[in-house]
Amino acid sequence: METESEPYVRLATLRQLHQVMADMNTARSLADTLQTVADGVVTGLGYELACVNLVRPDGDLVVAALAGNSAAEALITGRVGSRASWDRRLTMGEAWGDLRFIPHTEGWVLDEDDVPQWYTDGPAPRFEDEWHPSDRLFAPMYTPSVSGGGNSGGSGHGELIGVLSVDRPRNGRRPGAWGREALQMYAFQAAIAISNARLRANMQRALVRLEREQQALRASEESFRQAFEYAPSGMAIAEMGGDQHGRILRTNDALCRLLGRPASAMRRYSFSDLVHPEDIGTLLRTSAEGGRAELRLGRRDGTYVWVHLRNSVVADAADGPRFLLTHVEDIEDRKRRELQLAHRASHDALTGLPNSAELRSRLGARLCQRPQSLPPGAVASLDAAYGHGDFAELTSCEYDDNGHPAYDGNGHGFDFRAGVEAFDAFDHHVHTSAPEGETDDGAKGLAVLFCDLDGFKSINDRFGHNAGDEVLIEVARRLTHGVRDGDTVARLGGDEFVVLADGLGRADAQDLAVRLRNAIIPPIRVDGRAVRVGASFGIGWAHCGMTADEVLKSADERMYVEKRSRPKQHRRAG
Repeated sequence: METESEPYVRLATLRQLHQVMADMNTARSLADTLQTVADGVVTGLGYELACVNLVRPDGDLVVAALAGNSAAEALITGRVGSRASWDRRLTMGEAWGDLRFIPHTEGWVLDEDDVPQWYTDGPAPRFEDEWHPSDRLFAPMYTPSVSGGGNSGGSGHGELIGVLSVDRPRNGRRPGAWGREALQMYAFQAAIAISNARLRANMQRALVRLEREQQALRASEESFRQAFEYAPSGMAIAEMGGDQHGRILRTNDALCRLLGRPASAMRRYSFSDLVHPEDIGTLLRTSAEGGRAELRLGRRDGTYVWVHLRNSVVADAADGPRFLLTHVEDIEDRKRRELQLAHRASHDALTGLPNSAELRSRLGARLCQRPQSLPPGAVASLDAAYGHGDFAELTSCEYDDNGHPAYDGNGHGFDFRAGVEAFDAFDHHVHTSAPEGETDDGAKGLAVLFCDLDGFKSINDRFGHNAGDEVLIEVARRLTHGVRDGDTVARLGGDEFVVLADGLGRADAQDLAVRLRNAIIPPIRVDGRAVRVGASFGIGWAHCGMTADEVLKSADERMYVEKRSRPKQHRRAG
């Protein structure tokens, strides 16, 4: 190309230029592309030396490739020039289209900047267009502009991606119109090739990153699957939200074994289908992220097992559906121990009957502090005490601006609203009442039968405490079998027992005491011998306005009255 004259250009030169452009567009990597661009200037455009300065992400330019001089390549490859210095070079000198030519007469200004360069020198030019070793020629490379003006770059420029520096034309002359156009066109095509190489490099990095992320995701999914499937406790994945909220999608083997149901059958249910009816409310309150609950789930055989549920939310993808991951822990043994401890705290260790504390709790739960009926004249007494004609007026008393009850002239105040509300609160309680009088008037109530064994001390003294324990156990069994379902038989301690029987009249209570006494009288086999005890019963009646201790004391007193009323020789059955 160096021997071409304007406007004649040999076909071989065009072929050579076409070949170097094809080479730089088929390079395998960004580094190969940059070096091919530099080599193409030397082999296809007729310059002895070419350098590719590539713009870095921070804006400065680095020497990315150099061709034509190995010594210069080793000297400046990888060195960086500031963007400010390059901008100054690209705005001074002569503008040959997009090219910038700085003759040796002006280049001394640039000797002290930080742009990496090689240093050459030579004699002064002998004729006007002779190339001087200190001449500088730059071909900026821009990304293609949307409104660009053709292959030569036109007047529309994109972003600067680099600068081609060329030196020493082989013909020793400054490039003419054809040489300038060829270099400018080559810089335009080089910019496209470098942009494409960068794009390919970015795509390759993205593909590698994506593959790594997919591998990590597959490893994570496999890890989750392993942890889910082989977890020692139950695991389930259920739908979250919508009409199918709570429907089980997947279960692990541990949960299937716990409930005795195959995985295919579990997918037909939601947790609300499996939970104990009494625990539905507990389940609904905890069907959310972070929810925890202790409840019972139904097994295939119809029994229930106590479990601890713990929920967490997982997403299928970044914007995919959300699912409820439920951890199911078997706590049947712990619950059984808790129930056993609670039973021991509320039941007698020897007989298994409710103990004194449990008896008082059950009795106290039936009683409130309000008497079963107000005494005669109580309302009239209230009217007289507070100067009102009738009790209805109490609900219309005036209150001050703060909502407090107004005071009378003597400085006394009475919040009748609070009083009425307190009385109304009892209306939500089913009041326990007792039959009136000593005769059976048909009224029903809560009977309290206090039982004390007769002759038990002599059995303890003669045969020992083990024999006495056997007697107490048998008496407890007979009393339990002698009452109705729902009645309570409790042991207060020693040889004292109490029976709570609701819905009895006076005659009913007396008949029950006789039946229970007759059940206790038959001989009891202890260590191969028959022993017999008798029983004295006192019947008390519980009603609202009494405390549990008052009720028990009343029945106890009646028992002693009954015991003293019988001849001593008749108190024992044998």
